Amino acid sequence: MAKPNFQYEKRQKELEKKRKKEEKAQQKLNKNQPQENPAQSPDEGSANPPPAE
Repeated sequence: MAKPNFQYEKRQKELEKKRKKEEKAQQKLNKNQPQENPAQSPDEGSANPPPAE
């Protein structure tokens, strides 16, 4: 039977915590920003550009 790799599991937990912490910080920043750009329409700067021909 294989031995569990505790170092790998610990590292994965640490990375998950770090990712969640960064997401929360980003959400805090984004919470204040919508007040600055109320004129921007949803189509501007969208993640899906029109297909190139």
